[in-house]
Amino acid sequence: MKQHTLNAPFSFESKGLHTGLHLHATFLPAEENTGIRICRTDLEGRPTHQAIADYVTATERGTVLEHGAWKVSTVEHALSALYAMGVDNCLIEVDGPEMPILDGSAKCYVKAIQEVGLQEQNAEQQVYVVTEPIEYVSERGSKMVILPCDHYEAEVTITYPTGLLREQKAELYDLGEYPREISSARTFCFVREIEPLLRMGLIKGGDLDNAIVIYERETSQESMDKLCKLTKAEWHDATKLGYIQHKPLVWDNEPARHKLLDIIGDISLVGKPIKGHIVATKPGHTINNKFARLLRE
Repeated sequence: MKQHTLNAPFSFESKGLHTGLHLHATFLPAEENTGIRICRTDLEGRPTHQAIADYVTATERGTVLEHGAWKVSTVEHALSALYAMGVDNCLIEVDGPEMPILDGSAKCYVKAIQEVGLQEQNAEQQVYVVTEPIEYVSERGSKMVILPCDHYEAEVTITYPTGLLREQKAELYDLGEYPREISSARTFCFVREIEPLLRMGLIKGGDLDNAIVIYERETSQESMDKLCKLTKAEWHDATKLGYIQHKPLVWDNEPARHKLLDIIGDISLVGKPIKGHIVATKPGHTINNKFARLLRE
């Protein structure tokens, strides 16, 4: 299989999920064997590095790449789209420390790639072929396994101590189905996480236009009113558990599909196309990165 790059550039602007900054990102065609590289155009010397697992320094509510002054967070959605759509070589230019969040999914990236198309290059892909099972289990019971397969497949199971997300599953057995079945799945969080995340300096740009908010543990009406003000949501009865959002769920298992979207982006940091079947149980950015590092080793 030959390598591919974008047929033409495209750009996006949006706030960052965690920084709240207004950001611009441009995706450019790149030469053979470039891989996916990210340039911080706002820093002196325009530092540019490849998007690989070795540079991940943080995984709290997103994947952060860092090397010296070069730092770019929330990269997983864009990387997921590029990988699933078959882009081997691309230069991403961003003017801040985070990728734009857009609508919290990979849908916009996929649509842009479909519009500009891909350009076949002369060099052959260097493919990571899984020949025997590889497994990683975290101390918290999360588990990732990759099995031999003649193409890329992934399946995920998420479980939470709540009736709304007691257990959900999602799977993708053909990357060609990614635009229709996975790319529109939005990021999500729980009401109980919002205030702690804000105290950590995160989700400054989070709102109901770029995330699904799940209300699964009853709180006081006063706390709910405060949350609605923070997220610019309409008034919500604190006695009614459920989803708090502007738009309805795309699928009943949208959270599980988003976890699969994240896995594709995080595991793409191996730096090569993969032939293997990934099975993930209770995944998150931390175990995704540890697994990607294990594969690179």
